[in-house]
Amino acid sequence: MSTLNLPKTGAPAPEFTTVNQNEETVSLKDYRGKKVILYFYPKAMTPGCTTQACGLRDSKAELEKRNAVALGISPDAPKRLVKFIEKESLNFDLLSDEDHSIADKFGVWGLKKFMGREFDGIHRITFIIDEEGKLAHVMEKVKTKSHHDDVLAVLDSL
Repeated sequence: MSTLNLPKTGAPAPEFTTVNQNEETVSLKDYRGKKVILYFYPKAMTPGCTTQACGLRDSKAELEKRNAVALGISPDAPKRLVKFIEKESLNFDLLSDEDHSIADKFGVWGLKKFMGREFDGIHRITFIIDEEGKLAHVMEKVKTKSHHDDVLAVLDSL
């Protein structure tokens, strides 16, 4: 059972402004007119996050056919995001949420359990936002290996 307080499908997506890997200002409203795959991930350059990002990288043409753009968001600093993009040849922006204020707005920051430890962190959840900025779909159960295919299937169903 999820204890997270996620925004509801059909509601406007929470607005935010942050910086990308190049420390350029990015706002959700900059993407009006496109579907946005906003995926929250715990940490750049870790195995699951790398698998997930590379799947989206390799699906860029398929996403573009569906008028969709991927944006990854994590608590990492821009310098770490640059390294991740360069190391994996990523072809989409990664957004920095160092104070986890955006994760809080989307309800994905919360208690996690890993290897017997409990701590606060980002839950791996993907939001698909429509061209008008409304939440079209929330993917709570993300499998890193099939995430890109799961996203494409959801886009095709909208």
